Amino acid sequence: MAKISEIEPIVLYEQEADARWASYSILVKVVTSDGRASYGEAVPTLRVLPVVSAVRQAAKAFVGRDPHEIYAGFYEWYRQDFFLSRSFESATALSAIDMALWDLKARELGAPLHELLGGAIRRRVPVYANGWYGGCRDAGCFAERAREVVGRGYTALKFDPFRDSFNSISPRRLKEAEEIVAAVREAVGEEVDVLIEHHGRFDANAAVEIAKRLEPYGPYFMEEPVHHEDLEAYRKYKAATGLRVAMGERLISVKEALQYLAEGLVDVIQPDACNIGGVTGSVKTATLAEAFSVEVSYHNAYGPVQFAVEVQLSAVTPTLYRLESFYDFWPRWKRDLIGDPFRVVDSSVEVPSRPGIGVDVNERVVERYRAEPREIQPTEEPVWVVRGTWG
Repeated sequence: MAKISEIEPIVLYEQEADARWASYSILVKVVTSDGRASYGEAVPTLRVLPVVSAVRQAAKAFVGRDPHEIYAGFYEWYRQDFFLSRSFESATALSAIDMALWDLKARELGAPLHELLGGAIRRRVPVYANGWYGGCRDAGCFAERAREVVGRGYTALKFDPFRDSFNSISPRRLKEAEEIVAAVREAVGEEVDVLIEHHGRFDANAAVEIAKRLEPYGPYFMEEPVHHEDLEAYRKYKAATGLRVAMGERLISVKEALQYLAEGLVDVIQPDACNIGGVTGSVKTATLAEAFSVEVSYHNAYGPVQFAVEVQLSAVTPTLYRLESFYDFWPRWKRDLIGDPFRVVDSSVEVPSRPGIGVDVNERVVERYRAEPREIQPTEEPVWVVRGTWG
């Protein structure tokens, strides 16, 4: 019987991208003793070196195991790593390995991943656009780009209009943000969903003030309006506003997700397969969301393996709102990495029916962009914003 023989973290890099995090990808390659291989994906951000190290450490709990025993490996790492529930690096390493093992198993069985998860509810997955507004700082730029995005077939788009605000927001920046949102709403009309990204950077008072100013423009949701870990701020925000709250990209366990769901602090939960525990954690989180009548919109920003996995997950999620998509706005090499199979038509993508996650990683592209792990220098513009929108 084949065993897991190797787990390798692979850093890919190309400098030019509309977001600094999009310049990197961290793939995790799982190889079996009979020569089969599959890939998962981990989160880069500023932590490329720690994540690579965490993958190498987590691999020690999986190498030598039966690759079919996905849950057994998952819980072995849960047993071994005392700080898994508090470590982003450990969680993303586990998530990437989990993704690869599910893909490997589905390929061996000759079925697409969604068949192993109960079968598709939908054959096309609705998506919303993100990453489309690089370099925009004024209302005119946002409006022009928004028209272009809708012209490409998208009927929902997300953006951050808050520039360099953090914790609080000045009257000037609040006025500018309102002008941007108003211009986008006018540009796209009433039938397009407008989604407001806050990047979890405000205190409760600022977030409530923003909500009151932007509510007339009918945003579908307000994403991470307050700092992720500030439960009291979420309580205050929900009590003071009637807008839908979306959050979840920084959740690193199903039990953490339950805290927000059980208190009614989230209306659209955004688990990220690269953080929440791969396929295993994503499915469990989506099931919890269904129990609480909360919509699911998988966070999806890092790379094409993650995108392919989350298309499969979205196909089986009953309370799906839309899947986030940077796909059309990534650097070209990321799409080439999986053969560029996805096309947005009527704001949706087709669910692949090929075995596994439905795509193959191009090894030649991997070798072309393979890079040594290195420290990433912080700059005035944080790594988590779309490039050219700060300041």
